[in-house]
Amino acid sequence: MSQQPVVIIGSGLAGYTVAREFRKLDTETSVVILSGDHGGFYSKPMLSNAYAQKKSADSLLMKDAAKMAAEIKVEVRPSSEVTAIDPLLKQLTVNGETQHYSKLVLALGADPIRLPLQGNGADAVLSVNDLDDYRRFRAAAEGKSDIVILGAGLIGCEFANDLAGAGYKVHVIDLAPQLLGRLLPPESAAFIQRKLEGEGVVFHLGTTTQKVERTGDKFSLTLANGGSITADVVLSAVGLKPRTALAASAGIKTNRGIVVNGLLQTNFEDIYALGDCAEVEGRVLPYVMPIMHAARALAPILAGKQTPVHYPAMPVAVKTPACPTVVSPPEPGAQGDWRVEGSVDGIKATFHHKDGQLLGFALMGAAVSEKAALTQQLPSLS
Repeated sequence: MSQQPVVIIGSGLAGYTVAREFRKLDTETSVVILSGDHGGFYSKPMLSNAYAQKKSADSLLMKDAAKMAAEIKVEVRPSSEVTAIDPLLKQLTVNGETQHYSKLVLALGADPIRLPLQGNGADAVLSVNDLDDYRRFRAAAEGKSDIVILGAGLIGCEFANDLAGAGYKVHVIDLAPQLLGRLLPPESAAFIQRKLEGEGVVFHLGTTTQKVERTGDKFSLTLANGGSITADVVLSAVGLKPRTALAASAGIKTNRGIVVNGLLQTNFEDIYALGDCAEVEGRVLPYVMPIMHAARALAPILAGKQTPVHYPAMPVAVKTPACPTVVSPPEPGAQGDWRVEGSVDGIKATFHHKDGQLLGFALMGAAVSEKAALTQQLPSLS
């Protein structure tokens, strides 16, 4: 019996990068990529800053599934719904049929978090997590003027800047008292807020949306602080939740994400996970660079060479042209404090341990020029 293929569930950046890197090391073993959608490749980070550039969903698609399959020399199966994993028999149920594997890679991604909203318009609240979502959002916003964004985190701020730049009146609502609450000290948050307000964005902080009512083509949002906002489109950008249900139903250990060790291995030796769905030694890192590093480590592991993933310091660029921003937040629970230096041109915030070691930074405006020098001073994550 010939060797069973390496099967990758997911055709996003994580899945395709693993396949590409693996093919460089092994040109013989069959690779099957199971995609829940069209299977085409595109840059997901571009979804939050494509509107002002007048980019359609079709124009964001770089290569379709057939081109990706030919280029990497793998089999790509679009519209493949995986409903079960049997780790003992090493097989999957895909569209009701059985698929065997030698090694399985879970690159399942994450789902948008849905707020528990009341009102007859709650189900019409949109989110943008993939190309099809973006297509629906563009269609809903076409010819409209007022957009409300739920969430003032990284994606919410990027969309706010992009949509304001496209001429929309944008309101942003968040329970936190500041923008980018998990990434910035208050002084930095105030700086970027002023810049985005200069673009016309209106913020409603320290409150939540309780009810979304729809009347005709309009939405009326009732806030916990007693305020109300009328909008044409409501976009939720409150965060992502790793897709873990499929793994959990198969007895694969999950926590915040699918739990894997430094070899990206689950509690089953031939099942691995990476990307937005994975929790790597306690960390969930839903950014491009961690995904790339994980994929480059996993490829040789699949080819038989144990290669623990190593994460260097990986600053994240926030795509807010009104306020160029680069952040490298300290690890959750890190002991230390922020030191902030500001001017009219920019703001530099550095997070230091009590012994003086640099553990993180947030740079804005002119201060982004210090990114390279500060990154060299940061410790690696592993």
